Amino acid sequence: MIRLVRAEWTKLFTTKVWLGLLLGSIVMVVGFSILFTSFAGNPESGIPPVGSSLYEELALSQAANANILFLILGIIGMTQEYRHRTATPTFLTTPRRGQVVVAKLLAYAAVSAVFALVVSAVTYAVVAIHAGARGAAPALNAENAAVLGRSALALVIYAVIGVGIGALLKNQVGAIVGGLVYLFVVEPVIRSIPATAGAYKWMPGGALEALTATFEGPELLAGWQGALLLIGYGLLAALLGTLLAVRRDVV
Repeated sequence: MIRLVRAEWTKLFTTKVWLGLLLGSIVMVVGFSILFTSFAGNPESGIPPVGSSLYEELALSQAANANILFLILGIIGMTQEYRHRTATPTFLTTPRRGQVVVAKLLAYAAVSAVFALVVSAVTYAVVAIHAGARGAAPALNAENAAVLGRSALALVIYAVIGVGIGALLKNQVGAIVGGLVYLFVVEPVIRSIPATAGAYKWMPGGALEALTATFEGPELLAGWQGALLLIGYGLLAALLGTLLAVRRDVV
């Protein structure tokens, strides 16, 4: 298994896809953090003022906004085998396909954990500098560190979900487009309609908000419940992806 995990890391780092996704994640959280802090305390925005505990929780949770790029990282990690037609030699080298998928899950969970730490550190640095310029930089105390840790955990889980989705759908473009449509269209629509808003808390987006923080969101689960639900989605995607990859013919 260690050999397979190392092979996955080699595949990943021989291209520049990982660098583009990491830099994109950093740019995304920097932008969100700056905008959020810029409007903090503005009565029209409703964002709590700089220096308040709620502001710090919401501002540091901006790291979780990179979830879509971590999802894409996981999708690419699995679907590149089919896109570049390397699935056949990969499965011939390791006939037990389940081991290949498990190795991908472990490899991308480890890589995304490192990336998530980088993204969380950048988020804290940007918030600390910008909020400090406005007179109240957040301290890196236990509470704020926990917020950053929960955001990092959410990013890792989304990468694992991405691997599972990639194993389920095989088609890289279709899986990425489907993920984008779900995150930016399906969930927001369900969240905004009163008749369906109650179901949102049971979806990945609702679990993510419960795990990290929400700004004027609907009724959500408790933080620990959101964590368990999001982990459950990650395990479900991994399980279904593994089962399908084992049973499906490679074409």
